[in-house]
Amino acid sequence: MSRKLQPGRLVAATHNKGKVVELKDLFEPLGFEVVSAGDLDLDEPEETEFTFTGNALIKARAAAKATGAPALSDDSGIAVTALGGMPGVNTADWAGYPRDFYKAMQKVETALQDIKAEDRSAKFVCCLAVVWPDGHEMTFEGESHGTLTWPPRGKMGFGFDPVFVPVGRTITFAELDPAEKHAMSHRADAFKKLQAALL
Repeated sequence: MSRKLQPGRLVAATHNKGKVVELKDLFEPLGFEVVSAGDLDLDEPEETEFTFTGNALIKARAAAKATGAPALSDDSGIAVTALGGMPGVNTADWAGYPRDFYKAMQKVETALQDIKAEDRSAKFVCCLAVVWPDGHEMTFEGESHGTLTWPPRGKMGFGFDPVFVPVGRTITFAELDPAEKHAMSHRADAFKKLQAALL
């Protein structure tokens, strides 16, 4: 059953500062006060599911329970066709701890070279989950398709943005103006679906 999300405090269930910036850009113009789990010193729950949706729900449920406010989480990653969809839900794990996405991008590139992959297509996938304190839940998935390039290019964006060239463009997500990237990203695709249902 659908339910509207009322403007006010919205907890972004993430410690990823890049994601927080994008979520603020999407929600704050609509009257929401976005505060992150990192800002609130909430623990990061262990992500034990095998899907973006499952992991997004784990994070949103934990934040809603801890704060008593509606929580929004984003689980996202990159799926590389020639690698059978890897790194997928394990995208952040490929970056190790502390997170080093240059190493993660290098791992993907090395894997593609090892199998002499001619297909460099990939897609970013994002699942947005909204969980209310009473346990009501809704999820929305979006995608952005493109190809991988090497070496990394651009200083804007985060994660795998410097090696991802979206369909129809010749520059990477990390080279695009942030507003332009936000309009065409996997997160924006999921947000449009959320907006249509909840706002």
